[in-house]
Amino acid sequence: MHSICFEVHLHINKLEMKRSHIIILIGIASLIIGLLIFSVDFSTYDTISSAKNKEGKFVHLIARLDKSQPITYDPINNPNYLTFYAIDSLGGKTKVVYHNSKPADLEKSERIVLKGKMQKDYFECKDILLKCPSKYKDDKKNLEKNIKEQITS
Repeated sequence: MHSICFEVHLHINKLEMKRSHIIILIGIASLIIGLLIFSVDFSTYDTISSAKNKEGKFVHLIARLDKSQPITYDPINNPNYLTFYAIDSLGGKTKVVYHNSKPADLEKSERIVLKGKMQKDYFECKDILLKCPSKYKDDKKNLEKNIKEQITS
């Protein structure tokens, strides 16, 4: 009788252990899936025109600084207010308002990735990433110039 009770008790403990293992594995799998979903950036880049159609929605724009328009930044009176104009690859143009300090080398950047929301008449930028020109371009030009000078002399 004692051996039957022991076997039944042992069998019940094995089932409980299997259930707890399954629950732990499901929890770990859920955690991994959750981390993957939140760590992957599913966003795509919009044009200024498409961002205007998505007014109020968070978008990413790739553009360049419109150097024909002024940059407004006064670090003494308001260091967290910057405005400038951006042009995308299709020629779309918008005013950009950035409530933070002016990024270094903004004027030198080739491309700008703007993250934020399009408002009625401007783009409310939350984050700016700059793609600056390669320092090796100038080195290449100087090297080509030196080679030409050596060949001609």
